Amino acid sequence: MAKELIGYARVSTTGQKLDVQLDALTAQGCTKIYQEKRSGKTADRPELEKMLDYVREGEAIVVTKLDRLGRSVADLANISKLLEDKGVGLIVLDQGIDTTTPHGKLMFHMIAAVAEFELSLRYERQMEGIAKAKEQGVKFGRKKTIDRERVHQLREEGLSLGKIAAEVGCSKAAVHKVLAEYIAQ
Repeated sequence: MAKELIGYARVSTTGQKLDVQLDALTAQGCTKIYQEKRSGKTADRPELEKMLDYVREGEAIVVTKLDRLGRSVADLANISKLLEDKGVGLIVLDQGIDTTTPHGKLMFHMIAAVAEFELSLRYERQMEGIAKAKEQGVKFGRKKTIDRERVHQLREEGLSLGKIAAEVGCSKAAVHKVLAEYIAQ
């Protein structure tokens, strides 16, 4: 068992409460608990960063659930690697993972592998759906909003790309793209 347990609690929105997580981390014996109300989807989690910087060899981070710690399998893998390199364990209460033990390390890697597999399957199904939609004529991306005829008219009048962009309300790159599409036809 690690010499010091450091807790991390996170909820996604300011309306949610940390009480249940804080109670569980305190009951586990955490001597210090970092907490924040931030979406797990964002990389900007200052308290997580502070905790990862704070922990030292022989200590362990404790979370109630794996998804409280990482925003994706890749993110969890990066955090896990950082902890392993620092000699810091990871304890996940609800999933019974404790990487300070050989069994816990195995469980963590198995769960991460399954999650990675599920992510790959989901991506594969998404790509199949997109391909099928394209076959059926579905168009993806933003609708074209630039008045292409006006762009060509202004160019024929001799206006520069910058003046055309200002006139139609877009970037010079967009004007250039419209003109290039015309030439390619």
